[in-house]
Amino acid sequence: MPMESPFLTLHSPACTAIWEIVPAGAPLWRYWGPRLPDGCTPARPASADRPPRTFSTERDFPLSVAPGLGGGWFGPAIFAGHRAGHDWCFEPDACLVGQPCANSVRFHLTDNVARVTLAITARLDPETDVLSLSTALTNGGDATLDVHWLAAGAVPLPPDARDVTSWGGRHNAEWAETVEPLGRAHWRRENRRGLTSHDAPPAGIVSCVDGTAYGAHLAWSGNSAQDIALLDDRRRLWQMGEWLAPGEVRLEPGETLETPTLLATVSAEGMDGVTHAFHRAMRAIVEWPGGRMRARPVHLNSWEAVYFDHDERELMALADSAAAIGIERFVLDDGWFTGRRDDRRALGDWHVDRSIYPEGLGPLAAHVTGLGMEFGLWVEPEMVSLDSELYRAHPDWTLSIAGREPLTARHQLVLDMGRDDVREHLFDALSALLANLPIAYLKWDHNRALTHAGDRPAYRQQISGTYALLRRLRAAFPHVEIESCAAGGGRIDAGILAHTHRFWTSDNNDALCRVTMQRGFLKLMPPELMGAHVGAAPAHSSGRSQAMAFRCGVALPGHFGVEMDPRSLSDDDRAELATGIARYKALRDRLHAGRLWMGECGDGVVWQAHGSPEAMILIVTRTAMASGAFPPSLRLPMLDPLRRYRIEREGKTAIEEPGAWLARIGFTLPAMPAEAVRIFEVTAL
Repeated sequence: MPMESPFLTLHSPACTAIWEIVPAGAPLWRYWGPRLPDGCTPARPASADRPPRTFSTERDFPLSVAPGLGGGWFGPAIFAGHRAGHDWCFEPDACLVGQPCANSVRFHLTDNVARVTLAITARLDPETDVLSLSTALTNGGDATLDVHWLAAGAVPLPPDARDVTSWGGRHNAEWAETVEPLGRAHWRRENRRGLTSHDAPPAGIVSCVDGTAYGAHLAWSGNSAQDIALLDDRRRLWQMGEWLAPGEVRLEPGETLETPTLLATVSAEGMDGVTHAFHRAMRAIVEWPGGRMRARPVHLNSWEAVYFDHDERELMALADSAAAIGIERFVLDDGWFTGRRDDRRALGDWHVDRSIYPEGLGPLAAHVTGLGMEFGLWVEPEMVSLDSELYRAHPDWTLSIAGREPLTARHQLVLDMGRDDVREHLFDALSALLANLPIAYLKWDHNRALTHAGDRPAYRQQISGTYALLRRLRAAFPHVEIESCAAGGGRIDAGILAHTHRFWTSDNNDALCRVTMQRGFLKLMPPELMGAHVGAAPAHSSGRSQAMAFRCGVALPGHFGVEMDPRSLSDDDRAELATGIARYKALRDRLHAGRLWMGECGDGVVWQAHGSPEAMILIVTRTAMASGAFPPSLRLPMLDPLRRYRIEREGKTAIEEPGAWLARIGFTLPAMPAEAVRIFEVTAL
């Protein structure tokens, strides 16, 4: 592409990316950071600012969009592979830059010695401030190319990058936040569980000394790896991509491997700015029935109310009690299909148990819809029980390794989603349910990690097959919403989001645990996608009890639901729950739009604000008893310092203050007991 300038620039309202096009080889990363003015590019090429170094190659190797392997670049490589032990060195020597269009560019890089081609696509979305990067690798040789690693993208971080925030945990304890300093050593996270995982979701946020923050998230629901490495010029390189098992990807001549998409953003507003950009990007990914999101209906899930103890008349009574307090969707969880009395049997046999439901699920579904609620159903299509008709008929349909004893988890194995016959069977089974029942919602579960994943590793084809099945079902039944659940929060990522509409954050409904988990979730995903339920007291996961008002307050900002039997509540708690549901309905349109800010006041108090600097809902949560003599002050730095604001609680004016005062000094919170939530409205005058 003929260019007047050697620099190629993409802008969005808050971000800028600049590459330098060099005579040979891959374009160089010159800048990735907060928005620069139009026309602002380096005064001279990178080579002019990189004097010769001692004990180094005579040719310089600055950071490019495609760092090599085996030559003069000693940092992490974008690609690693070989042909029977040869052609392992990667140094692209030719580049064709596609004509920039729609705020995107495509770099076509060729290594004529190794005979491989990389096509790197970069798009900086002006609506979301998110940079999308993806890589396609083509084997141009005449023998099989074994691929060990292919990064979706690699972005530079500035020298003052200070620390990285990531999330981990386990089942019932998801989204535990860890902040680690960045030093000389590599920072690396890997996930090898075959799904997004509870312990290493593919995302992070890097904070810099000057307050700038960088975020990255891999849109992929399988194995992943991310790496942050210190470079010789004191910058850092952040890479992310699939973790590939040995032998998993072997490209025949002419074949191409395409990576998932890496979503990256940067904000001069710090972590809240990164969160806002990610929320806009995730909202753009979701494909809602009818083309737009409607108000998120209050929903009751039957699991903790009845577990496997299904009885048609009792479930109708449960639906009656749900409708009476304002619930709008009734979801029938595990236990409705033939022989399913516990978690040891029947997965894969997706036929209604006629001993419980003599006329099928039609009467229960009609009863639910007759009460004005939607009807939803739990399924776990990717799994099979050893004690099932499906497994007895098709044991070869499971992921396994010849000669190795099947390794069960929750007494189940994993179906091979890469097989056409498996996906066809599942489509037929699910279609029969969706076509014959008024199902508006599927809770799609995945209750184990992948082990013995094929004689030749099948991790990535497992995810691709699941995506394909979901696409086909969505096309056939476009009115159905789908929840992504994986033993709670084990599959929360932008890849599965393209096929679903809601995440189940955790199987743990203890409200005190949920405060931390939900704040971690909200760093990446918007609140309307966050399943947040009011659970029983004591909580089934922890044995702890909290007041109903606290449980409702914690669940309020997400997609509000109930995970209990309302009939078991005292009259006072049932009335409190009904009040919480009514409050959610009154506020949900505002909670689920606009921006989100989060902060801490210290002394056991955290807060989050939803909306805009002109009008926001402020939710303040005290998790522990106060240790100070006076309540802390809460600062709202996003407010306009030149305007005045009214802060109201429950319809009563609390204070009116200048924005500058509220931003710098804040307002003193009312006294709050431990485990309490207070809701304020902040409005510009």
